Amino acid sequence: MNRKLFARTAPAVAPVTRVTNAAGGAAYGFEARHALAQYAATGCLNDTFYAGAAMQLETVLALCAGQPAEFIAKLAVWSRNRGLLKDLPALLVALLTVEDAALADRVFDRVIDNGKQLSNFVQVLRSGVVGRGSLASLPKRLVQRWFDQRTDAQVFRASVGNTPSLADVIRLAHPRPATASRRALYGWIIGKPVDVAALPEEVRAFAQWRAAPRGLPPDVPFLMLTGIEQTTAAGETAGSALDKFAWREIARRATWQQLRMSLNTFARHQVFEDKGLTRDLAKKLGDSAQVRAAKAMPYQLLMAWAASASGQVPTAMRDALERAMEVAIENVPALPGKVFVCCDVSGSMHSPVTGHRGGGTTAARCIDVAGLMSAAMLRKNRSAEVLAFEHQVVDLSLRAKDSVMRNAQKLAAVGGGGTSCSAPLEKLNAEGARGDWVVFVSDNESWCDPVRGAETAMLKAWRVFKARNPRARLVCIDIQPNGTTQAHEARDVLNVGGFSDAVFEVIAGFAEGGPRGHRFVDVIEAIEV
Repeated sequence: MNRKLFARTAPAVAPVTRVTNAAGGAAYGFEARHALAQYAATGCLNDTFYAGAAMQLETVLALCAGQPAEFIAKLAVWSRNRGLLKDLPALLVALLTVEDAALADRVFDRVIDNGKQLSNFVQVLRSGVVGRGSLASLPKRLVQRWFDQRTDAQVFRASVGNTPSLADVIRLAHPRPATASRRALYGWIIGKPVDVAALPEEVRAFAQWRAAPRGLPPDVPFLMLTGIEQTTAAGETAGSALDKFAWREIARRATWQQLRMSLNTFARHQVFEDKGLTRDLAKKLGDSAQVRAAKAMPYQLLMAWAASASGQVPTAMRDALERAMEVAIENVPALPGKVFVCCDVSGSMHSPVTGHRGGGTTAARCIDVAGLMSAAMLRKNRSAEVLAFEHQVVDLSLRAKDSVMRNAQKLAAVGGGGTSCSAPLEKLNAEGARGDWVVFVSDNESWCDPVRGAETAMLKAWRVFKARNPRARLVCIDIQPNGTTQAHEARDVLNVGGFSDAVFEVIAGFAEGGPRGHRFVDVIEAIEV
């Protein structure tokens, strides 16, 4: 054996650049499980800057075709419970109803956990993309079980929304009512004439108030109330049935998520003119236990904070959002040693993070999420340095003592142009920088780096940094659905996708468990199904 070739100190053989990414740059392809995990963590099945919705669906289905059903089941649970996504987990469970009935049965309740998810699941099946175009016996039984496991009140409150509506789902699945009140409720939801006296009390109160809307509305989801108008004795419209006092009662009853999403709506309807109520609402919004229970994504808080900057929302509510943010980022790890955070601010990062969805496109852009993640890392690692980059590093100074919200906004306000993931590393190398961690937050579509040989420019620059800092490790956070990376998986390199706090949990595990364990796919494989 050639001892020089196989010596323990021999440098690693450079991997061959195997693929071209969506932007046309040199990249490395993930192995199939990792690629599927990346899509499951970031894919919302909408048109993104580089990947259309149809392309994402085709890619996910092709990747699933080569994977064991057990991995797909674990991925469905992870992407819903930890990645906090909706559409893709529903797709994976629908696929399991064709591939492995027993696994579909075991994970259904953990993934299809509310009315929106039930609607998503049924819509996927009706589309025919997983090989069936209707609710066959297994899916029908699972949907019926969903109804059986819920109270009358839970079913009633899930009856908001459409495509398909809960009424459509009831007509398709024919859940069997076990009580007279449930029979009346199903009839009421699908628009059949029913005995109002047989309805559950909550539904009866709402039906009576809707028929003659006067005074404070009943305690129901306010989306059920907002379109209701009063009429005169002559049958003419007399305006909205909700006055400022009704809106204040709605705000008082709102869940944490409803409150977070409705700050501007409540401001328009004079809710915050009541100072005592405003204090109570601010206390609720900033309450750590409620923030955790709501599974709030940090970027949702950033968007609420940015949207409430008009001046109508009082300072107390915006301060509460900042307190909530401190709770939402508590999983951000404090990494040992010197940390460099590289935030992609290129042109493609200004696209919606969850893609274009017609009239429902999110205001949150990739750059907002990247800026937030970078600011959160700075908050938890006070000696960290943040390098914003596009085709080169952008001159920007951030202070660790500033709030996460404000630093995230500073990052989101700069940039544009091409993407060169090698640029921050090349700058650090030019300065002879010493460090223990380099963390990239990007859409990973680097394309204007200089191409030299088989390696990507980023990996080449990383090897130079690593030679100077032999204990250093590289983390690449990808917030968009794709199957490529600029730095392939290695003992010192972690690739992870997503924009929930589950990303930070994977990084923390990588830091605590050493370079050989706690990989992204390892975390998913560890789930019990």
